[in-house]
Amino acid sequence: MESSIHFHHHAHTTSLIALATVCAAFVFLYLWAALRQKRRNKSWSPWPCAFFSMGMVLLGAAFSPSLVHLAHQNLAAHMLQHLLIGMFAPIALVMSAPLTVLLRTLPLTIARKLVRFFSAPVFFWISHPVIALVLNIGGMYILYLTPLYVLSQQNTIVHYFVHWHFLVAGYLFVWSLAGPDPLPHKHGAMLRIIVLFVAIAAHTLLAKLMYALHIPANAGYSAEDIEYAAKLMYYGGDIAELIVAAILFAVILRSRPATQEVLH
Repeated sequence: MESSIHFHHHAHTTSLIALATVCAAFVFLYLWAALRQKRRNKSWSPWPCAFFSMGMVLLGAAFSPSLVHLAHQNLAAHMLQHLLIGMFAPIALVMSAPLTVLLRTLPLTIARKLVRFFSAPVFFWISHPVIALVLNIGGMYILYLTPLYVLSQQNTIVHYFVHWHFLVAGYLFVWSLAGPDPLPHKHGAMLRIIVLFVAIAAHTLLAKLMYALHIPANAGYSAEDIEYAAKLMYYGGDIAELIVAAILFAVILRSRPATQEVLH
């Protein structure tokens, strides 16, 4: 028994060290690329570096062995993990403008090929605010209103696919609305505002459905656990979406003087 506890403790420590190493490596590469911008006399604010570091810390916390283990047993812990992976980490990572850093760091020929790659029709469609909304919020409805959640708790491949889906979908959603990185096509301010408010309403509705109907069903959770997780989704989602709204309106207001100057 004692040797089993020692083994699990060692495995937990090893996983934590590996996760911290991977996150630290990404932060180091980003900071190295940002430093190169300074050396080339290209303006680069320290804020994107802070956002990228924050995003990696949030992802590291979400995928930490302790939270991963707890999320298998407790729906509230799962919801916290979902908020970190699908909402808060994507906001920080989008605001770090990783694509801009990458394009400025790569050799010109490779950067041009990458621009052509991101100009492909598939990126035009998945970066459209409406499509990003469907992938992000629609994925949440499918997860909690169908047997997918129970399956994700039983199947490791499905489990990690769900996590990576929400990370990518959350990133695309924030990027399509207010990301500083270039988009294949920049959509109008009104469309982005409408999409954001639809997302807020849909997210709120899902949290209320979870609370009232005690879903996901057949997952072995008590009514109290589901209600607490629904509250966490409701309030945590509100905070994340208010942050996105603040960023979006800041972007719109910042672009107005330039637009008016062109018109006059």
